[in-house]
Amino acid sequence: MQLEPEITFRDIEGSPAVEAKVRERLERLERHHPGIMGCRVVIEAHHRHRHQGKLFHVRVDLTVPGHELVVSRDPEQHQAHEDAYVAVRDAFDAMERQLDGLRQRQQREVKVHATPPHGHVQHLAPDHGRILSADGRSIYFHRNSVTGDRFDQLDIGTEVRFVESAGDEGPQASTVVAVGKHHIVGD
Repeated sequence: MQLEPEITFRDIEGSPAVEAKVRERLERLERHHPGIMGCRVVIEAHHRHRHQGKLFHVRVDLTVPGHELVVSRDPEQHQAHEDAYVAVRDAFDAMERQLDGLRQRQQREVKVHATPPHGHVQHLAPDHGRILSADGRSIYFHRNSVTGDRFDQLDIGTEVRFVESAGDEGPQASTVVAVGKHHIVGD
């Protein structure tokens, strides 16, 4: 965890044993999502006149990159929270489920890969050519750089994708692939 967790007791005296249980559960959360940036836990007692003893409310605010997750276990909804340990357990169990759900959603997101540089054939000679890249630079290429031995199929204006490298006299394309309307030609 990047920041020291904040553990606050409200309307009850702080308990080292309950705080130790919270820290134990925080360590367990870090195994579910190692990128946890910070956490705030509030444990408070609600007094009810018609009920013997106290009911505990536990709130867990967790910050992970791009998200803030909140779990709030209210005693009115959960009568078993007459025990602080049970309230802590239930709150952290719910947070584990949220973290697992977040991780599953993130794993399903489509990863977008950068498209390779592209341009159009600007000049052709018997054994080399030049590409006008999409960003306006002129890139040298040799006939041996064209995949599939297709150098002779290139024309001025042919759209190509390429892998750029540093050459002796400036940028050059080490791999050149002609691009069709919706696909790479020959693939």
